[in-house]
Amino acid sequence: MSATPATTASDAPALTASPAWNPNIVVFACNWCSYAGADTAGVSRIQHQPHFRTIRVMCSGRIHPGFVLRALQHGADGVLVSGCHFGDCHYMFGNHRAVEQFDRTKNLIRLLGLEEGRIRLEWISAAEGARFAQVINEFTEQIRTLGPTPLVRRHAPAEGREKGGDSATVR
Repeated sequence: MSATPATTASDAPALTASPAWNPNIVVFACNWCSYAGADTAGVSRIQHQPHFRTIRVMCSGRIHPGFVLRALQHGADGVLVSGCHFGDCHYMFGNHRAVEQFDRTKNLIRLLGLEEGRIRLEWISAAEGARFAQVINEFTEQIRTLGPTPLVRRHAPAEGREKGGDSATVR
């Protein structure tokens, strides 16, 4: 059986390897293009990392910086905002607004002392299932390199709790 169009033999180890830690990634995807691009990737059975949750939004321009910060606060290790290509926005200028909102979000991320690599803005159309898979794979590896978000303390091992270690999650 042949590999899918977006998967080559050199990609296979990266997709099948089971690292010790898998990141939690939130994807805010535009209803008209990017969400459909994710669906195209799935329907076409294009292999990609499964460590993300997709939130469908009507327009990427509606993603307020607070949404991204809240996702990070509640345990997301990375956040991807994805919308229509320029000139293809269902709402005319929504993707231009997304750039403005994303710039504000980057400024807040810097102010909080977090790595800018924890957030990403991409343009993916409904026909770009292979591109969606590529972006997810790249972003997952980027977040793996950065490690878990410092905003949420992970549960301590059992022995840490016996020694009085705090295992609560910050909310």
